[in-house]
Amino acid sequence: MQVTETKLPGVMILEPRRFGDDRGFFSEVYNRDTLAGLGITTEFVQDNHSLSADVGTVRGLHYQSAPHAQDKLVRCGAGVVWDVAVDVRKGSPTYGQWVGVELSAANGLQLLIPKGFLHGFSTKAPNSELLYKCSDVYAPDCDGSVHFASPDLGIDWGVNVEEAVLSDKDKNAIPFSEFESPFTF
Repeated sequence: MQVTETKLPGVMILEPRRFGDDRGFFSEVYNRDTLAGLGITTEFVQDNHSLSADVGTVRGLHYQSAPHAQDKLVRCGAGVVWDVAVDVRKGSPTYGQWVGVELSAANGLQLLIPKGFLHGFSTKAPNSELLYKCSDVYAPDCDGSVHFASPDLGIDWGVNVEEAVLSDKDKNAIPFSEFESPFTF
């Protein structure tokens, strides 16, 4: 497993090894001991799987606050997504900054997103599937979202904002300028 730091401390790109031949490939995408050897000791308790049928679907920017804040380990099982993490830890030198990584079934990359970051993605291929491990269970009372197209974030989603396929929750999310972060650096 190769790990690459991003410009946001704690957000890391993980690249599991692939062993391929004419049949396809094999890859161990998660191994607690391997990650612990790399300094990643997060205990994951829930796996999620989402399917987005249309290109231009945007999910996010989402977060879950304490007492059920979540670290996430995200990968793409089918298709291609542009995956984004935004630092929202009050007092962080990178507060409000974001990083984006293309995750695809072909490249096998994963993104580790710690607590204190917003998370979202846009689809670049039809029938894109995102699979992610979470360090805490889903808790609706701790769930929140920030509008993906908030101008003060300036995220390039690779989609026409007016044509993005959104849930009602994401359409009605608050702008970043109105967001009061529950996270501290």
